[in-house]
Amino acid sequence: MRISASTVRRQLTEPTLQELLIQFTHAQTASTNLDGEPEPTWPELREAENIPAARTLHPKFPYSRPTFLQFHSDEEIAFSSDHQMRPIIVPKDISKLPWDSGYAEAVNAGKSELNEDQACVHREVLHRPELRSSRSLESHNAAAYLPYVYFGIFDGHAGIGAAVAASNQLHHIIQEKLVDVLDHLLPPLEGCTSATVERVARRGIALWFPEKEISIESLIVGALESAFWDMDQLIAEDRKKYKIKGGCTALVALFILGKLYVANAGDSRAVVCKNNQALPMSNDFTPESERQRVRQLAALRPSLLGGDFTHLDFNRRPVQRDLGKRILYRDAYMTGWAYKTVSAQDLKIPVVNGEGKRSRVLATIGVTRGFGDHDLRALNSTPVKPFLSSQPEVQILDIMNENIDDSDLLIMGTDGLWDVTSNERAVETVKKSLSHFSSDNDTRKYR
Repeated sequence: MRISASTVRRQLTEPTLQELLIQFTHAQTASTNLDGEPEPTWPELREAENIPAARTLHPKFPYSRPTFLQFHSDEEIAFSSDHQMRPIIVPKDISKLPWDSGYAEAVNAGKSELNEDQACVHREVLHRPELRSSRSLESHNAAAYLPYVYFGIFDGHAGIGAAVAASNQLHHIIQEKLVDVLDHLLPPLEGCTSATVERVARRGIALWFPEKEISIESLIVGALESAFWDMDQLIAEDRKKYKIKGGCTALVALFILGKLYVANAGDSRAVVCKNNQALPMSNDFTPESERQRVRQLAALRPSLLGGDFTHLDFNRRPVQRDLGKRILYRDAYMTGWAYKTVSAQDLKIPVVNGEGKRSRVLATIGVTRGFGDHDLRALNSTPVKPFLSSQPEVQILDIMNENIDDSDLLIMGTDGLWDVTSNERAVETVKKSLSHFSSDNDTRKYR
């Protein structure tokens, strides 16, 4: 998904972009693990015993592709997952996306039967509950309503369930969270009656604690953070009643009150081009980047390791012949290295094993944040979920007060894109495509 923060134009059909998308689909292999990496001898993944057999449950939502693609038949959906052709799918009608934003997707080669990734776009206008009538809205004008635009992409793994659930529900949860704080996000109403103030107070929304300064930004960040948590908990509950397999990362862009909020849980990425510079709006959350957090949790709660893993990190994996020898190691409280004598306990698998893109938590999964994976287990039925987090990192760009011009834009992509290209190359490719279209159409601009 490619969204311009200043001027969003046509879908991207430039050959160089198509070649880029084809390149990252070819980069995937037929024998892959949860993240599309070449599959070594990783442990078997098992379903939790307390969840009914998957064959007795039905999906909460039917499998489909993003609604803005306007696929109306099973044949179109099947075509999008054709592993022989691997077509690049773009919207039939670009006007279905806010500001004529661009979007393109392609199924990975041989990784899974269906495209496990999902995307969602949502436009909404929030109204004060006590000002529903058109006369009230007109009289109070800007203090009465709040428009926003939401974009979300969800990189699924080990099943379609989590990504489908998130694409259908997360934007509704975020909307509920924004409604909760709406009276703080909008300017005060002029000429409010005492009855209106009383109704607002009864909702529990208008209570402030004078000793704490709470900004509008922090309220929106809180809405996103709590929505991500609620989404993951909803999947945990729903999997007892519905068939929801696997997990997914989540990357959300929220345009509201003249600012861009990017919430990321996982290894998808958002990049802004501003003043001809590629600026990341998110960080990748992987076992490599969160090695310290995962190891510290393992040290604090060793029971989570199931007797098969260790929280210690070694400069190389110790083996039987290393017993009694001294080797460099790091404990959970260390950022540097020291020596220790190898014992039998040190021969266990490190809780974070491998380096770079091949690093894994409990030798199983290569991403540390997102939704789902509640039933993911490793080795002797050791649950992986306690080491995973649904907490997003939220970054903010003040669009209205930044020096934004017509060439500035936002790119959102899953790791399949970023594994084969840099932030700078992606920006260059998109800008080259957009240069073929006029920038005079104000409907394609955020401001």
